Amino acid sequence: MESLQQGTNTLFILLGAIMVLAMHAGFAFLELGTVRKKNQVNALVKILVDFSVSTVVYFTVGYGVAYGAHFFVGAETLAMHSGYGLVKFFFLLTFAAAIPAIVSGGIAERAKFWPQLLATAAIVGFVYPFFEGIAWNEHFGVQAWIKTLTGAVFHDFAGSVVVHAVGGWIALPAVLLLGSRANRYRKDGAISAHPPSSIPFLALGSWVLVVGWFGFNVMSAQTLDKISGLVAVNSLMAMVGGTLAALVAGRNDPGFVHNGPLAGLVAVCAGSDLMHPLGALVVGAVAGFIFVYMFTLTQNRWKIDDVLGVWPLHGLCGTWGGLAAGLFGSKALGGLGGVTFTGQLLGTLMGVGWALLGGTVVYGALKATLGLRLSQEEEYDGADLSIHKISATPDREVSW
Repeated sequence: MESLQQGTNTLFILLGAIMVLAMHAGFAFLELGTVRKKNQVNALVKILVDFSVSTVVYFTVGYGVAYGAHFFVGAETLAMHSGYGLVKFFFLLTFAAAIPAIVSGGIAERAKFWPQLLATAAIVGFVYPFFEGIAWNEHFGVQAWIKTLTGAVFHDFAGSVVVHAVGGWIALPAVLLLGSRANRYRKDGAISAHPPSSIPFLALGSWVLVVGWFGFNVMSAQTLDKISGLVAVNSLMAMVGGTLAALVAGRNDPGFVHNGPLAGLVAVCAGSDLMHPLGALVVGAVAGFIFVYMFTLTQNRWKIDDVLGVWPLHGLCGTWGGLAAGLFGSKALGGLGGVTFTGQLLGTLMGVGWALLGGTVVYGALKATLGLRLSQEEEYDGADLSIHKISATPDREVSW
């Protein structure tokens, strides 16, 4: 029976890892559909290569930083308990690799390729797992301190703050240091729209992310005996809440409509195991409104050229999710309890502060040394031709 239990737990978390791995295809197609045609190939290549770099770095360094474990032992040891420890690494790796995938969308169309891979290594090797260890492995006694102070630990079931807010707030200094795309904001005050290159691919990316997200949230239980249908239905309700809010706030804009479910899902991660489904619906709807309003504000008023809106989507909606778990997770609002708003506020602020510091240091250092941005000519030609020497759809066939 013990062997069977180990096997089912391994299969359970493996299926979660595969579902979240599939989400990286969603990141790729969401970015491909949003950027201009001359940068589509770059979007696809970045996500795949960022994931590959993340795997090597998290396996050798990052996982140890977060959990104090390493894999420098014989395969016989690694295969114990049906290899559950290895598959757990795989699952948590897919979360870690989401950070550079999030950043990628913000810095699209004008970032150099190799410096971003170095940033990925630094972020996945240390910046992200350092806070991951604090939130999910009780490093440095921070969770104990928060519990003593507020009566409950900082609760983030599936990563509203640990993954999404951290990713979004790392992206913000990267976007600011990189600067806006050429001719995006003109000296006479005019703004060039740069519409998405492919709404169908954008929508495909959104759907792939939505489906994979149920592995992201539900399988965060990590063992089969802790699975909860509440997490699944809360994720569903937050997704539709975000969609409907974005539909209304975005006035039928398909870009907003397809980012709305992602906003709702980002926000519900933290408290998806605690909230009532109606609470999750509200949390998702608020996130949908936050995304549409803040995306418009950052792009048009503040003139921050965050191409996919990753700071509003992941940074702000993730921050809202961390706080919302303290509100809608409470018994007073129909939740299971065991959380406090002040504890959520403290943990969320720590995550945001650490991400801002990490993003500023990593991207500031790269800007000062290797540079972050393509040349004017390279940006004009597009990242596809400048970096990869091929476009997504060649204009003509070569005839010999």
